[in-house]
Amino acid sequence: MIEIEVFPHRFLKADTTEKFLNDMYSLETVERVIVHGQPLPKTVYYGPARGTPVNHPERKEVLVNGVPVELTVMAGRFWILLENDNELNKIEEICKSLFPYGYNLNVGKFTRDSPTTTDYMKYGEKLVNSMDRKMIGLTDPRSKFASSVKMIPKNENAECEQN
Repeated sequence: MIEIEVFPHRFLKADTTEKFLNDMYSLETVERVIVHGQPLPKTVYYGPARGTPVNHPERKEVLVNGVPVELTVMAGRFWILLENDNELNKIEEICKSLFPYGYNLNVGKFTRDSPTTTDYMKYGEKLVNSMDRKMIGLTDPRSKFASSVKMIPKNENAECEQN
């Protein structure tokens, strides 16, 4: 397994994010893509306008590998888990075509591979020991799993499960 980070020099619009994610999932060696960025909340969190709706034009539903995904962040960074490094040059080509303003591509270790204290707090020891190792360290202890993680199957025919 190899992990890479793609860091565009600008936040991406929903259309560019959709194209990038579909291009990534079309590659054979891509296992998982994690999207980071500025939150796009549905309502104002605090202040005098607390609770009023936020009508941000980039909070859209995009189709990624046939699965509808609501963008809750304005994409600014991607962590991509690959089986091997055979398609790194294809990822570089995709980035060059979609990000003409520039990007950084880093190879390293970006996700956790052992359970965190937060995982034990949220799920308990029994569930942590039996859960899929790819799910370790992905959720906020105060969030609901379905609202913070969207599973996109690799095959178009595969069933998409959400816990």
